Amino acid sequence: MTINKQLGARIRYLRQQKNMTIEDLALEAEINRNYLCDLERGTRNPTVVVLNKIAKALEINLSTLFEGIVEM
Repeated sequence: MTINKQLGARIRYLRQQKNMTIEDLALEAEINRNYLCDLERGTRNPTVVVLNKIAKALEINLSTLFEGIVEM
């Protein structure tokens, strides 16, 4: 599994743990809903700025977002 797919799965998992919809997280993170969908599918390569927005919206630190992701 690519890093982007691992990251997307991690974002989806953390979002679901917070009982948030894609729409909820997109609004809270101030990013486009379709872009977030692409991130969760692993088809986008997000910037650190976007990842930081997502982490803040999920109320976690940036390093927590990357837990369990391994280099391939």
